[in-house]
Amino acid sequence: ALSVEDGAVMREFQEDAERLLEAVYREEAPRWGEGEMSEEPELSVVICSDRFIAELNKQWRGKDEPTDVLTFPQDDPTILGDIIISKETAERQATERSHSLEDELRILLVHGLFHIFGYDHEDSEEDLEEMASREKWAMKEMGWKGSGLITAAGELH
Repeated sequence: ALSVEDGAVMREFQEDAERLLEAVYREEAPRWGEGEMSEEPELSVVICSDRFIAELNKQWRGKDEPTDVLTFPQDDPTILGDIIISKETAERQATERSHSLEDELRILLVHGLFHIFGYDHEDSEEDLEEMASREKWAMKEMGWKGSGLITAAGELH
């Protein structure tokens, strides 16, 4: 089950998110062990404004500025957590990277989902490379353009 909140993006993005969740969950859940997998994992995805995400970013990360994607993982194999994406930031990044808003939202969704599954590119170079590899796998698996946010943002060294 998935909830996507934004009147402008709606159905196609929700379908993309559901397919991505299914593919990534199938790959990642075994890391938790057989007993931990859920038949119907739940994920909330919210598309919001820069103002809204900036408030969350300040509250949870101490950064008083908007960001593209925030995640709030839950320690639960059924209720995975929340992915918050700023539509305004996604629109700017899509323009800067010369691709569509749809492509940028997919890239941010993939990035957020791997954070939900415990990957963190900010911990070490090895973790950065591992998360970038997982993002690249997911983008290819879904048949989507791009290699993921870490690659698009030029974070790999």
